[in-house]
Amino acid sequence: MQPLSQSNTNPIFEARGLTKAYGAGEAQVRALRGVDLDLYAGEFIVLLGPSGSGKSTLLNILGGLDTPTSGTLRYASQDLNLEDDASMTQYRRAHVGFVFQFYNLIPSLTARENVALVTEIAKNPMTPEEALTLVGLAQRMDHFPSQMSGGEQQRVAIARAVAKRPQVLLCDEPTGALDAQTGVLVLEVIDRVSRELGTTTVVITHNAVIAAMADRVIYVNDGLVSRIERNTQRQPARELQW
Repeated sequence: MQPLSQSNTNPIFEARGLTKAYGAGEAQVRALRGVDLDLYAGEFIVLLGPSGSGKSTLLNILGGLDTPTSGTLRYASQDLNLEDDASMTQYRRAHVGFVFQFYNLIPSLTARENVALVTEIAKNPMTPEEALTLVGLAQRMDHFPSQMSGGEQQRVAIARAVAKRPQVLLCDEPTGALDAQTGVLVLEVIDRVSRELGTTTVVITHNAVIAAMADRVIYVNDGLVSRIERNTQRQPARELQW
């Protein structure tokens, strides 16, 4: 699997001097301390760092779930700092898919119905059936979460995230609640879906093994990007061992 070329490509995200502070005075916590970062269309990025390093804060700002205390963030030609709440809601709805560590499925709805929650409000979505087939759950569409394994539930969550055909897929510890074997299956699905849809995909993890499948690995520590490495050859998820 060859790495993505960035020649003649403008960044889809441009972050400059991003900071994020919570609280005030002696109780203030500085989650981000001045992050500069470019992300490119179609990249598979792994954000790697220990708990509390600022990874999730950065991901939430990229996804429009949080706002920076200072600094600038541009998505394509859109300056997200200047947008109001309604515009940010539209940004999240139209452009961003989220996958979290815990699946956040509605227990009383089937897999098909959970995905339909997104497809009913998206502009040009897949059908729930298309999205679930894409993640390998064509035979499980009418099962409830309680009838599915953890890995299957996470794949429903991925189907829900990608059903609106997002330009950006943001995954916060998507394998954190799964055993290694199931985690590899979920990573395979994320990788395949991101390649088929051409999404810019960012996966947060503290598991260094996962870094081998990325185009670029962005190391985050103490609220800063400490270094960025490019993989000359991406390793398929099925070859990961941890």
